[in-house]
Amino acid sequence: MFQLMRRHPAWTTAIAGGLAAAGFALHAMAAGEPGTDRIKESLQKMLGGRAEVKSVTKSPVPGLFEVNVGGQVVYTDATGRYVINGEMIDTKTGTNLTEERLADINRIKWSDLPLARAIKWTKGDGSRQVAVFSDPNCGYCKRIEQTFQQMDNITVYTFLYPVLSPDSETKAKQVWCSADRTKAWRDWMLNKVALTGNGNCKTPLDDNLALGQRMNITGTPAVFFMDGTRIPGAADAGTLERKLASIKK
Repeated sequence: MFQLMRRHPAWTTAIAGGLAAAGFALHAMAAGEPGTDRIKESLQKMLGGRAEVKSVTKSPVPGLFEVNVGGQVVYTDATGRYVINGEMIDTKTGTNLTEERLADINRIKWSDLPLARAIKWTKGDGSRQVAVFSDPNCGYCKRIEQTFQQMDNITVYTFLYPVLSPDSETKAKQVWCSADRTKAWRDWMLNKVALTGNGNCKTPLDDNLALGQRMNITGTPAVFFMDGTRIPGAADAGTLERKLASIKK
């Protein structure tokens, strides 16, 4: 449901390597339970500049702490010796607590999105707005474009986000430089109509990539809603409809 980009953010490498050694680094701290500030300080020292430890807070599980590393969530014990990279599920309610926290800590301001750098199309009255970061070679992005067609009264802003291959950048440039970029995008994504043109105009692609990195977009498609929350991957129409209905007017 979520096509990962080729360029992985720093936190994945840090967790795979640096955090795997966190137990040894943190176990050397003074005996007794360290406070959250001390866990944060020690983790950041160990990670260096590879990723930012934004916060350490208590989790719903006694003795387990939530660590926000570069906009992602991992967990550590009270001594800081062990680091867990995975999802926390409340089996009583069926709630994915990690997913909820990720949605909260990665919430954006809709008004901060530079919509002029997006491809826009509207269906019906366009009252329900979404923004999606998409790669032209992403199969799941094509799937969600099809899903959008099943919905009414919607405005879709598509930020070209070519991260999967050099050809993605070529196609994104061809789309943006087309006389009718909305038509070119939808023809390609929905009907496999080959893109033409040399794509030599000025594009917002570099700015979109920088924006996506700041927003911790780690794959495509990534759909954002007017309340600032997101759904990663090719959600089905029912999921999108429920989400849009839940947003306060």
